[in-house]
Parts: sequence; C-alpha cells; structure tokens
Amino acid sequence: MTSASPLSDDWRRQLTGAFEILLGGPLSDHPSDAVYATYVGGNVFSEFGYNRVADWVRPSALSGAEPVVLDCSLFDAGEPPSRFDAANSIFEFEDVAGAGHPAFAADLAEASFTRSLVRGGDLAVLVERHGVDLADETWHRRWYVAYPRLASDGTLWDAMRVALTLGDGPDSVLPLEADADEEWAEPLAAVEDPGLRAHLSHYCGDGSDGLLYLRSTGDVLAEEGCSVVANWEESQSQVEFTVVRLSDLVAGPARPVPAQL
Repeated sequence: MTSASPLSDDWRRQLTGAFEILLGGPLSDHPSDAVYATYVGGNVFSEFGYNRVADWVRPSALSGAEPVVLDCSLFDAGEPPSRFDAANSIFEFEDVAGAGHPAFAADLAEASFTRSLVRGGDLAVLVERHGVDLADETWHRRWYVAYPRLASDGTLWDAMRVALTLGDGPDSVLPLEADADEEWAEPLAAVEDPGLRAHLSHYCGDGSDGLLYLRSTGDVLAEEGCSVVANWEESQSQVEFTVVRLSDLVAGPARPVPAQL
C-alpha cells in the first residue's frame, strides 16, 4: 500500500470518484482542516502478535523517522507488506508499576489520555529521556499497540486510500474476487476501471465473502472526541479497517510522516 511514486492526475481522479461513491458525497463535505487516520484491527492482528512486535518501539519508528513494515497478509492476495506509522499510532500500557521505574511511570501517566493510551511520538520523548528500552524483557508484555495506524498524510483522501489498500496506480489493485453486496453493485458500476471496481467490490461484500462496509458506524476513540468516517470488517472480526476523524486531543502535535508512504 505504497505511494512512493507520484500519482497520475487520472488515477487520482478515479480514486476520488470511488471514495465519494463510498462516502455518499463529496470529500469536501468533510472538514478539510481535520486530521484523518486509518486504524487496522481485528483478531488476526492480536492473535499473531503484530501489535507487540519490537519494531513498533524502535526509536526511529516512535519518532516518525521510519515506518513499521509488517507482512500481515491481511488479504492473502499477494499484497505488499503493510506500512504503519508508529509515531501516530496509539499504545496502551499495563502494569507499568511492575517494571520498577517510577519516574518513567509518572511521566507516562502525564503523557497519556483515557485508559492509559499514549501516542507513539509522545512515547518517543519519554523513552529517550529515561533510557528505557521497551523491547527488553522487562517491558515486552507491558505494552501493545491499541490502535495501529497505517502510514498516510493525515488527509481524508489518503486515509481512504490506505484503508482500501490502494497504491499509486492501477497496478496496485489486488486480485480480489468477492461480489459486491446488492446495495453496492449499482453505485460501483460507475467505477470505470474494471480492476478497481473488482477491488472495491471486495470491500462492499457481505462480510463472509469480502468485507462488510459499515460506513460511519462504530465508536473508535469516541470517548476522546473522534468520529468514525468509514469502516469495514470481516464477518469473524479477523480484519477491520476504520477511517477516523481525529479530535485535537488524539491528533496531538504534528508528527513526521514516515518515508515512502
């Protein structure tokens, strides 16, 4: 899901049209000055331990200098490895006191918001300040990534692109074969590129054959003032993608966008 190369005007036009079909209106209906993120979830992410791998807490990842690249195979369709933004992902800590580092624990509590959640970029400052290595045995089981954020530029357009696992041209579409649910068959017929139409149809299936598109339902980070724009899930909750408009609290200060989105 990379867009390391510039997008052609035609491909951007096609994706914009597709996104507006899915959102039920123009992108301009959504605040352009907000920050948007795509979070990945589902059982597969926790069952295989993708939310606890040491790559998340590398200093270069937490600071936003480099992405976290994980071969999650969320579709098992030959897709490229997923690229995550650790600096703008949200971590949760458990039993911090048990690690025996009260100064770090105190600063972590200060930097956290609801339910001991903390942004990776804020965490980067703390681990450097206290010389803490979150990858060592003392810390390994005390943290996990509660909201893994796919690398994007913060716009709604790019959040939709990465949620839909699309890259910088028609060759990025995946060989997905699920039929769109009856509700979506007619709207998606307006997508001119057949490969893109088939790709999007998989995202508008019934949940068992393709993903179920739930639109703006859900309460991801609602307690922190965020709102869901679009979300998709598989019927067994193995894979979920959620596009969220972030509150100022959750968005926090601007973080570097990892190279090679």
